[in-house]
Amino acid sequence: MTLSVTPYVALAHALADVSATLIRPLFRTNLVVDDKPDASPVTRADREAEQAMREMITRAFPDHGVIGEEYGPDRADAEFVWVLDPIDGTGAFVTGMPSFGTLIGLCYQGRPVLGVINQPVLGERWIGGNDLPTTFNGEPTRCRPCPNVGRAALYTTAVELFRRPEDADAFERLRRAAHLRRYGCDCYAYGLVALGHADLVCEAGLKLHDYAALAPVLIGAGGCMTDWEGQPLGIGSGDRVLAAGDPATLTEALALLRAPA
Repeated sequence: MTLSVTPYVALAHALADVSATLIRPLFRTNLVVDDKPDASPVTRADREAEQAMREMITRAFPDHGVIGEEYGPDRADAEFVWVLDPIDGTGAFVTGMPSFGTLIGLCYQGRPVLGVINQPVLGERWIGGNDLPTTFNGEPTRCRPCPNVGRAALYTTAVELFRRPEDADAFERLRRAAHLRRYGCDCYAYGLVALGHADLVCEAGLKLHDYAALAPVLIGAGGCMTDWEGQPLGIGSGDRVLAAGDPATLTEALALLRAPA
């Protein structure tokens, strides 16, 4: 039996709402930007938004776990685990570019089953899940057909993500085959695939909080999202992901990524 996410949808919306109220007033202000050990930026907005969401989850579902980008895991072995990225694309946030978003995912037994992409400045929200077809600002949305990679609009956040030489080579094969290549959208690119404006997103170097919310949104819009081996994403997945609006395009893209150098 497929798990129903209905009991958790109201909380997912509430988490998006409260995080937006904390993030939006700080956009394009003179925030102090700190560097984390991995040299990625973090701000007061990241920390305060995640803390508020964690407190709400604990009050609503005290038996659920939480994994967040800023404050780490709490009961990560629970049957239900919320995965939070308060600002996916902090680099965009601190440079005034509204391509960042708040990612809110719910995993059940290690698999993502509900996801929210919330863009608090533009007032845009995607939500989708197991038995919840994806909507964009309350209206149904679907990925578009794409017959092959040669007709695909491909996104990645940055080529610097492909740090391993073999990953860089694999991405280059896919990049050369795609019709249109675009860069720098963080989680927003996945929302564009769900809206039917783009076809592929390929990335490496990601963590669970970067993709747990995205897979349910894509799948609920008729798309797909896997690792580079074509396996479903979950808490134990690696750092390489591929999202596609059309399953046929995913199959061809995976073959390009795995082709011999």
